Amino acid sequence: MEVLIPIILLFILLIIGTPVGFTLAIVGAVGLYIVGGFGAVEGIFQTAPYRNASSFILTTIPMFMLMAQYASKSGITKEIFDGAKAWVGHFRGGLATASVIASAGIGAISGSSSATAAMMSSIAVPEMTRLGYDKKVSLGTVCSAGTLAIMIPPSTVLILYGILTEQSIGKLLLAGIIPGIIMTIAYVIVVWTWVRKNPELAPTIEKVSWNVRFRSLKNFWPVLVIAVIVLGGIYTGIMTATESAAIGSLGMLIIAKLFWKLSWKGIYDASLNAVRTTSMIFMIIIGAHIFGYFLTISRVTPNLIGFIEGLDVSTWVIFAVICILYLILGCFMDLTAILVLTLPLIFPITQSLGFDPIWFGIIITILGEIGLITPPLGLNVFVGASAAKVPVEIGFAGVWRFVIASLVVLIIIAIFPDLATWLPNQIK
Repeated sequence: MEVLIPIILLFILLIIGTPVGFTLAIVGAVGLYIVGGFGAVEGIFQTAPYRNASSFILTTIPMFMLMAQYASKSGITKEIFDGAKAWVGHFRGGLATASVIASAGIGAISGSSSATAAMMSSIAVPEMTRLGYDKKVSLGTVCSAGTLAIMIPPSTVLILYGILTEQSIGKLLLAGIIPGIIMTIAYVIVVWTWVRKNPELAPTIEKVSWNVRFRSLKNFWPVLVIAVIVLGGIYTGIMTATESAAIGSLGMLIIAKLFWKLSWKGIYDASLNAVRTTSMIFMIIIGAHIFGYFLTISRVTPNLIGFIEGLDVSTWVIFAVICILYLILGCFMDLTAILVLTLPLIFPITQSLGFDPIWFGIIITILGEIGLITPPLGLNVFVGASAAKVPVEIGFAGVWRFVIASLVVLIIIAIFPDLATWLPNQIK
């Protein structure tokens, strides 16, 4: 009953729409009171909020949020799509391919899947519709490609995973590069095979001159510069992940102000949006730690680990069960909520089974990508459909090929873990 009452309360609060951070804090407080009385609650609340929110590594989150907002408000994100369109737009399904490439580029300066999906849906879907693309192709591609932002660094999901599991954020960000590239290629292959079998779904457009193509390359240089600053600084060891995020954010501000004429109002709006998002994430982190203390005191975690370790099944059977669990949860819950609710239980189990924590972070992120486009929740599909003013059922009809592609990539990364761990292992 000590565990059952808080868990029931948890689901009730989530069902009625209570914000995740407050839900975790309330449930954690109730659980601590049941297990340890008022003294346990008072002790945790006196120390946990400040200690967990004042961590220097958390500075990474607002810095990457600012970077994304500066790029969005300045119009850099739209020009990335225009540049990709100039190079591949004339191929069959070229605009959809350009959307995948642009989403990967925007993901490299965003870190937010829903933000990328919203931006690309408002930019790319109307353009594809105007040129005769089937809406299942256009919206399905954009919503699915938006998930690349949580794999390609800087990824807020990998940052949150690193904070919750106390893993190196720098290594996690580097670990997302190769799987992110593989996922991008897989999505492009999906588009090409889809429109090749059904050419009427994606008409070709007029080819632009080589002069226009080369001039469009200037649209990509902010992404390249910021990627070199952030990832190069981490990889060479010159900067920590936090320092790279801060310098990258400053670099994006300078680029957006000097070369894209970002207004002072745009800077204010970008800063305000970053503060709002960061506040929400910080509340989730605080609530997750309070909930985690309850799980520790009630001995839920060690008892669950002992139970699973005692099962007479293969390690990979347990891994498959964990993947299925995350796929199911992804159909009904926000990824952030899934991470903060499950990692205190699942991560110790994976460590007891000998799984590499960096590799497992990439596996979780791929599963999260799938959850973002699967019904009934499918946050990216709802966000993208709203931004594009297209019925949400069309979006869900267009994403299932990309779900299959994501599952194939998941299997590849599971079989060949070096694809995720080789690059971060090069850091001394």
